[in-house]
Amino acid sequence: MRRRDFCAASLIGALALSLAEPAPAQAPRLKAVATFSILGDFVQNVGGDRIELITLVGPGGDAHVYTPSPADARRVADAAIVFVNGLGFEGRMPRLVKASGGSPVVVEASKGIVLRKMEEEGHASDGSHADTQADPHVWQSVANARAMVANIRDAFVAADPAGRTAYEANAAAYDAKLAVLEADVRTTIARIPPERRRIITSHDAFGYFAAAYGVEFLAPQGVSTEAEASAMAVARIIRQIKAQAIPAVFIENISDPRLLARIADETGARIGGTLYSDALSGPADGAGTYIEMMRHNIRELASALAS
Repeated sequence: MRRRDFCAASLIGALALSLAEPAPAQAPRLKAVATFSILGDFVQNVGGDRIELITLVGPGGDAHVYTPSPADARRVADAAIVFVNGLGFEGRMPRLVKASGGSPVVVEASKGIVLRKMEEEGHASDGSHADTQADPHVWQSVANARAMVANIRDAFVAADPAGRTAYEANAAAYDAKLAVLEADVRTTIARIPPERRRIITSHDAFGYFAAAYGVEFLAPQGVSTEAEASAMAVARIIRQIKAQAIPAVFIENISDPRLLARIADETGARIGGTLYSDALSGPADGAGTYIEMMRHNIRELASALAS
């Protein structure tokens, strides 16, 4: 009996001591900002539980026409690290960082990627003037997305060396998923007859996809949705659809569908589904992550072009 009483007393004493000792404080999470939803998905997959992430332009938002708010300035000022795509995609971001009054590390996720050069239609009435610029939509190639993830990993390790193991493990696990995705994209596109791999989209956002996977994309708008398509560009697209019997027109999730509906009416091209170019969808719409977005896009392409 005395032995049982002694054991019970010891257990109670140990329990009381453990309750009296405060739990070790958790290190605060690293405050991070990403400019738009696709980049935010990359950042969250690498940062995991070690970061507190805010994405400025959320699902369905168009970063081309993003206008910073005072709340965005405060978020940037509070951040330790800000991830941008770069290449002019977020035209107002440098001014936002400066105006915020903070001093975050700014990381250009597209750094080191081999860029696609493109001509952006100029303002001359005859359309003869064109400006050459880098296409910022680098994530449309899965290989480029993997390079962006590596850049994000390295930036987190530099900003938070104590989390190196976690960041490297998170990035490796996500990269393995991206490798499977890239193989699936190539397999799906290979099933589409080469002569049918031509489509129309709202603006020129799929150049890297085209170069990587062998699909020709034509667009009445240029690299940015800020500029309206000229009458000359629309007429050129209509002539090309008729001459090449281009089978499908796709509407993008960030674009006004009326222009492409008009083109489809005038040419008889089939309107395919929605393609996601510059932004993810909401969680319920099937393209809420980058991997879901790319799988959605290739399913839509295969459905419209396979026969």
